[in-house]
Amino acid sequence: MAAVDNSIEAQALVREFKKGPRAVDGIDLRVEGGEIYGFLGPNGAGKSTTVLMLTTLLPPTSGTARVGGFDVVKQGPQVRKAIGAALQEAALDPLLTGREHLRLQTAMHGIRGEERKRRSDQLLERVGLSEAADRKVKGYSGGMKRRLDLALALVHGPRILFLDEPTTGLDVQSRTALWREVGRLAREDGVTVFLTTQYLEEADVLADRVGIIDRGHIVAEGTPERLKAQIARSTVEALPANAEEKGAVAAVLERFGKQTPGFSPGTVAVQLASSDGHLTEIVRALDQEGLRIAHLQIHEPTLDDVFLAKTGRHLEGAGEAAGNLEPEPAPA
Repeated sequence: MAAVDNSIEAQALVREFKKGPRAVDGIDLRVEGGEIYGFLGPNGAGKSTTVLMLTTLLPPTSGTARVGGFDVVKQGPQVRKAIGAALQEAALDPLLTGREHLRLQTAMHGIRGEERKRRSDQLLERVGLSEAADRKVKGYSGGMKRRLDLALALVHGPRILFLDEPTTGLDVQSRTALWREVGRLAREDGVTVFLTTQYLEEADVLADRVGIIDRGHIVAEGTPERLKAQIARSTVEALPANAEEKGAVAAVLERFGKQTPGFSPGTVAVQLASSDGHLTEIVRALDQEGLRIAHLQIHEPTLDDVFLAKTGRHLEGAGEAAGNLEPEPAPA
């Protein structure tokens, strides 16, 4: 019996819209079965367009893609049978309850009788909506709607799951709950997860590998640790107490590295030339010049630094806190 293929693969994938730029411009990628792949990039980078092509909702202009071993253009029904998808806009009816949504979704997948009830109850419990199951969706919070959308995507037990910015706009508690379940799906059930996100912390903590896309091109790819190791050096950021001394502060900091865009307004930042961040030497040099600093901070390399190194600018929302998203430990 042939092994089940849970991989995702794209070669020279292009999507060009009329009277517009190429939203996706010849990307190559491969996601292995059971892997969590984080697709990271700013708004307009091509993340959602890529997901729409991989889920057969948008035909490629050129190039090829295979999901679960099936061609997204020639074998669309087989692809859709193998995948689950929770896209940016959840297609929920505000007048139906959570349980009614699941009853409808299971019926559409041909699940009947006791199996329908068992599957619905199991999924409602899994996403933490058992107590709210019989409330109408119009009374759900944003986090509850996202979790219901995830449950609907899992009704038929998909081998591959696509999540398009599933936690945008959610509070930390809702975000943490959703990602705990995503981590469990990959770890325990072997589901391949392809997720798009703008949150650096999510990609850093949860993804086995990350692809960083900008203006339709994948500019970096690898494990978060390997990508950050490519940068290797820390960044020092200083906020002058006197804004008029910003130039003088920059001149001192440039003795220790190359100036780079600051993380906050009014600051001066340099990427250190050495991997040894001698903060005491920097403080001493500033003091010798009589420069007063309101705030001085060292930033360890992050995925935003990788994005900055590849594109010359920071990732949108890089300073937003995504909360503590540590996945649950694997069972002993």
